Amino acid sequence: MEDLYQVGSITQTHGIRGEVKVFPLTDDISRFKNMKNLLLDGGKDGYISLEVENARPQKNLVILKFKGIDNINDIEKYKGQGLYVTKENRVELKDDEYFIADLIGCEVYVDADSDKKFGTISDVMETGANDVYEITLENGKTVLVPAIKECILNVDIEGGRVDIHLLEGLMD
Repeated sequence: MEDLYQVGSITQTHGIRGEVKVFPLTDDISRFKNMKNLLLDGGKDGYISLEVENARPQKNLVILKFKGIDNINDIEKYKGQGLYVTKENRVELKDDEYFIADLIGCEVYVDADSDKKFGTISDVMETGANDVYEITLENGKTVLVPAIKECILNVDIEGGRVDIHLLEGLMD
């Protein structure tokens, strides 16, 4: 199966007409309004393709209605399950934005020194002001690097490489 990217999880049903509350895994929940198709992790039934009929925000959640699911009993068994999109159906990002799933696993080099690998991005933390990349070093230790223009020199998702500049004090 092609690469899938989780965009949310069904937390509970909403009403009796088959709507669900979804906890979004995106920084912009309005993106759900533009999603046409989602894949539901149906467990042993595999992935189930669902067409989005309606999406609306509710506090920090999204209320979704899928075409053909008009009864609470049809969707209730999927509480807690993930919702996914294919790579082709991911939202378009700006030039300086990246999907976390694409960053994780990228090799990191310091100051464009192409000869010596510094480490690998193992996690991305969203802090509000800016993201922070957790980099696992070759010796197994980790270092946190803020995703700001002073630190992130170049990102090559296709090549799996990120060039960084270490600000003074980041390795202390």
